[in-house]
Amino acid sequence: MKIPQLTKKPELKSCHNVTWEDNYSWIHQKNILEVLRDNSKLLPDVRKYLEEENAFTEHHLKETKVIQKKLFNEIKGRIKLDDESLPYKDKDYEYWTKTTTKGNYSIKLRKKIGSDEIEEIWNGDKEKEKLKTEYFGVGDLEVSFNDKYLGYSLDLKGSEYYTIYIRDIKSNEIVTEKIEETSGGVTFSLDDKFIYYSKLDEHHRPRKIFRHQLGTSTKDDKLIFEEKSEAFTVGIGISSDEKYYFISTSDHNTSEQYYFGINEENPKPKLIKKRKKGVIYSVNSWDGKFYLHTNENAEDFKIDFCDDLSNQSWKTFIPAKDEVLIGGLVFLKDWIIRSETSNALGKLIIRNPKTNEENYLNFVDEKVIVPGISLKQRDRNTDEVYLSYSSPKTPGKTFLYNLKTNDKKLVKEQEIPSGHNPDDYIVERLECSSHDGRLVPITITRHKKTKIDGNANLLLYGYGSYGSSMSPSFSSTRLSLIDRDIVWVTAHIRGGMERGMKWWKEGKLLNKKNTFDDYIAVAKYLIEKKYTSKGKIVGMGGSAGGLLMGAVVNQAPELFLGIIMAVPFVDSLTTNLDHSLPLTVGEFDEFGNAKDNKEHFDYIYSYAPYHNIKKMDYPNILITTSLSDNRVLFDEPAKFTAKLRDYKTDNNLLLLKTEMNAGHGGKSGRDGAIEEIALDYAFALKISNQISWKYKINTHINFVSRLMGLALNNLANKGGYNDK
Repeated sequence: MKIPQLTKKPELKSCHNVTWEDNYSWIHQKNILEVLRDNSKLLPDVRKYLEEENAFTEHHLKETKVIQKKLFNEIKGRIKLDDESLPYKDKDYEYWTKTTTKGNYSIKLRKKIGSDEIEEIWNGDKEKEKLKTEYFGVGDLEVSFNDKYLGYSLDLKGSEYYTIYIRDIKSNEIVTEKIEETSGGVTFSLDDKFIYYSKLDEHHRPRKIFRHQLGTSTKDDKLIFEEKSEAFTVGIGISSDEKYYFISTSDHNTSEQYYFGINEENPKPKLIKKRKKGVIYSVNSWDGKFYLHTNENAEDFKIDFCDDLSNQSWKTFIPAKDEVLIGGLVFLKDWIIRSETSNALGKLIIRNPKTNEENYLNFVDEKVIVPGISLKQRDRNTDEVYLSYSSPKTPGKTFLYNLKTNDKKLVKEQEIPSGHNPDDYIVERLECSSHDGRLVPITITRHKKTKIDGNANLLLYGYGSYGSSMSPSFSSTRLSLIDRDIVWVTAHIRGGMERGMKWWKEGKLLNKKNTFDDYIAVAKYLIEKKYTSKGKIVGMGGSAGGLLMGAVVNQAPELFLGIIMAVPFVDSLTTNLDHSLPLTVGEFDEFGNAKDNKEHFDYIYSYAPYHNIKKMDYPNILITTSLSDNRVLFDEPAKFTAKLRDYKTDNNLLLLKTEMNAGHGGKSGRDGAIEEIALDYAFALKISNQISWKYKINTHINFVSRLMGLALNNLANKGGYNDK
């Protein structure tokens, strides 16, 4: 099949006295936000190219169709399709969700406390069918405080422009005007008269908080708060004691918070603490006190408290700990619970506020786990909570846990219908030394039958940005590779917060290359320890993890058999230079400001994947993206693919697949998500030579048969075979 070719239109770009040629810059449309709203505005030549790349990918993955279907059925077979969540007791009702065998979206149910009559108040599949839309993204799904209304937000393109609807639960009627182009969150007032929401500006940034009175025109909505900085985005929530609203405004590195009383008729948000560059904080209220979670003079956060926000006198509640990330607080009448993370492992700590006695919640024997806690009811006068955990080999378990007696009862266990034995798997936590001596945590999951002799294929997953930590939680999907002797490894590289704030700082701005060097160090360590060998590793990452993939494949292509990059941030310099794009200005503290700072420009230019493609052999590469993605525009991976085709000197696969009706998260719905995972895994199996020989033989036979048929027809036409 003919290799797709994107038309070259040479263009010279320059910044800080540096000039470079960009042959494919033309595919970025100036009206890109309009394209996100309506993809019919996409340039015809660009659409044609994307469709050609899709056809090319389809052709080269044709032999994986059988294994894709098998993987789809495997992955789906590990999901309890007709499942129900645990109930949550609100004011007069208890609420829960369920999924069905045939459905792709959740159903929200409730019953009045003391009654057996169940009401269905939301059915995602029915809503999607009613709207006759291919993409169906649910942003928020909230019940009002008095159990009267259901607030929900929908994105029907994947572009994250959410429309808010408010529905009367009893009558099922929409009770107010729909509110368009919001960030998706719905916050009700305690009296059910109002909702608060954030509006997107012309650059797709939520910078305004409005109050809408139900039953009135949206034209009359009251502006409560406006953030002046284009780098900051806003959100609103209610305090744990339900006495205050808190408005948070922040970029990735700095935050500021305002508050107003729950009963204020004309809300006038008051500033809590003025923003300071590099200081992140949040405030909550409980039992007559205000609690401040902050990294000011405490790199890995601390918690202070005071009695009055109008006359702040903060005292230490939870002191800072070196390279131990202090999480936020969960309040009950007689208990305060918090999380701590160190060395990529999380813990839960319970505190008695009357005695200040603390205890770790140690309730499992496994070392590498992800613990969790959630409330079982709105009324916090209780000793009971839902306590949960999972590990890379153990499906999620949830207990009803009594904090007073330490009694626990298993109330829900993640069921794997097709069967699962945790003892079949081995989980290891290792560390390797990076280029500068820093120790990088590594989580390894493998089947016990997989030999550690250098012959196994290995999938190395990484992210390393925004302070996002990669939790070692259970994933039933990964078993499809692990069961086929592919070792799954998560590299907890710098740029995340697995080792606290310092770990994040050492992987951003002018330290960003540490992220890539850590990942390469992990790959080399795994080869050294014979978990795999050079040329047997499949790298995988998405979004900022796609930036990681693009950078490491330029730096060390010889290590990899293949690379899977989803919605990858690979034209990072071009995007950073364009301050009109939704995310750019808010990410200056993460990646730098190349347009206004030459040092930042030079540094980003030195690693940006698109700008550092070389004339050399590359491994097999699968790139996936979505046309309506507002976070990483589709033109980044499209340009990267086109340029890589110009430069690479090998015959390995280079495939680009664009979802034409999806956003940053890919296809909507359960089946859509599984299909995308199956495609990625099928690619990994194909390049690992694990496609069924039966399928290959049948395909070969069919191909030979077609050739024989053509040959016989040709001979007949030439008179070689004549029935007469």
